[in-house]
Amino acid sequence: MSHPLVILLCVGLLHETARAILMDKLADSKICGDAECSNVLSMATALDDFIAPDCRFINIKKGQTVYVYSKLIPAEGTGVFWSGSVYSERYVDQMGRIGYFPATVVKETNKFSDNTIDMQTTEMDFYCD
Repeated sequence: MSHPLVILLCVGLLHETARAILMDKLADSKICGDAECSNVLSMATALDDFIAPDCRFINIKKGQTVYVYSKLIPAEGTGVFWSGSVYSERYVDQMGRIGYFPATVVKETNKFSDNTIDMQTTEMDFYCD
């Protein structure tokens, strides 16, 4: 690899990370199915629409299937948020994007594992790009 190409690659990566935003933490700990929170904990159906208030969240439409990857453990007096992605033939543009949503807007329909890991959240859990 030539030096100018390496420099351009580094500048491009810096440009991409410069747009990222570190948001406030929603919780200090979470429940996951594995150490990377990459295994789906459960599947749920959206009971209502949810409009994402910021980049940490995902939009959900009533009736969509939602794959749940983690569940935040709330502090006293805060809401319960889960992390997941949506699936629906009508909203293909949203598929694959993972974000938070209130647990109250979905009904869990299938649990895939009872073996879960309690772990601390990090700043990267609430990082937006």
